[in-house]
Amino acid sequence: MSAAQTDRRDRAASGVLWRTWAMLVKEFIQLRRDRVSLAMIVVLPVMQLLLFGYAINTTPHHMPAAVLLQEDTDLGRSVVKAMENTAFFDFIYLVKTEDEFDDLLQSGKVLFGVEIPRGFERGVRRGDQPAILVAADATDPVAASSALAALAQLAQTALAHDLNAGEPAVPPFEVRTHARYNPAASSRLNIVPGLVGAILTMTMLIFTALSVTREVERGTMESLLSMPITPVEIMLGKIIPYVMVGFVQASLIVGIGVTLFGVPILGNLFLLAGLSTLFIGANLAIGYTFSTIAQNQLQALQMSMMFFLPNILLSGFMFPFAGMPRWAQWVGECLPLTHYIRIVRAILLKGSTLHNMRYDAVGLVVLMLIAMTIAVSRFRRTLD
Repeated sequence: MSAAQTDRRDRAASGVLWRTWAMLVKEFIQLRRDRVSLAMIVVLPVMQLLLFGYAINTTPHHMPAAVLLQEDTDLGRSVVKAMENTAFFDFIYLVKTEDEFDDLLQSGKVLFGVEIPRGFERGVRRGDQPAILVAADATDPVAASSALAALAQLAQTALAHDLNAGEPAVPPFEVRTHARYNPAASSRLNIVPGLVGAILTMTMLIFTALSVTREVERGTMESLLSMPITPVEIMLGKIIPYVMVGFVQASLIVGIGVTLFGVPILGNLFLLAGLSTLFIGANLAIGYTFSTIAQNQLQALQMSMMFFLPNILLSGFMFPFAGMPRWAQWVGECLPLTHYIRIVRAILLKGSTLHNMRYDAVGLVVLMLIAMTIAVSRFRRTLD
């Protein structure tokens, strides 16, 4: 090979390196200017690490419980104290009637209800082995199973120690557990209703997050702004079609869940439809807000996924809500999916009414109004 050919080859190789280096520098400069993408690179892994490390717990403790004492005796209080000592139960309600007992379970305010019958102390002292009832909300079988497994042995051992010098051969009383709403502890009955909210969250966010940025990228925003139309009218015009899409998706998921997976429908479907409208509207307004902040469709999609991640992890869809630390539960209460999952599970599996779900219904209304107010105000600033 001649010297000229060698020189040309070296210059060609050098040119490839310089051009590649120039493109590399260009990409880093562009990435630095794209603050949303740069934030995603840092925020997403940190968020996942913190949530999985601190907020996720598959063995929840201190779960809310209620107790119905048919008689107020020392032995009855000993049973309650022994259950609290297991660290699985936190008795926050002392009820007087069975109706109040059932209402707390159906509304989801408590996950466990303990009923100590009348004549319990006398039966224990006479050796009749009386029974106490422990009713568990088994719509989330993961949260209920560990507590029920620990209950029988720990509660009986503690009470037996109070009554005897040693552990008796026969337990002094019987613990009867009743897993309500999902007696077979089927994971399908827990997951399929939650999927209604999870899928609606993902699709509604993405659909509307791309709405305004798509108008800008296609060059149709100028013609839209020239029309005699207000920001509220623009937002409603873009959101309402997706409300109908959301209804189709929800009907499809519920229909498949009932047909293929045996999910029961014990409540009012019209109530579910009305509350689903609030949930869909809240997610559409949040997605619309993202579309007014993002500069292009990629950024809008990134924002949607960054919001979708805590919804999935902190709403009780994948992991027990009761097992999360208090700060994670506060964050979860600010997410529409948390309230909607409670609602859809309560209607389908418990047959709950609006009275039972009034807290979560009000929560959805508040979140929807806040999201719509921010969306409209953001769009006004975008127009200016």
